[in-house]
Amino acid sequence: MQINSMPDIALAQMPSLSTSMPNDISIAMLSKQLDLSQEMGDEMIKAMAQSVNPNIGGNIDVYA
Repeated sequence: MQINSMPDIALAQMPSLSTSMPNDISIAMLSKQLDLSQEMGDEMIKAMAQSVNPNIGGNIDVYA
């Protein structure tokens, strides 16, 4: 038996995957990424809203 034929034999032994499984995985990953992007956008909006306050950081005490 040749070593080169081992992967072919291993693949032949595996149950065949349905064609929809990779699509399901891709859709699940995309959904998760969209959720994370939405959360990051919400956090960015909160951070920007807090940085608009002109009274914060206007005075610096340089005396120690």
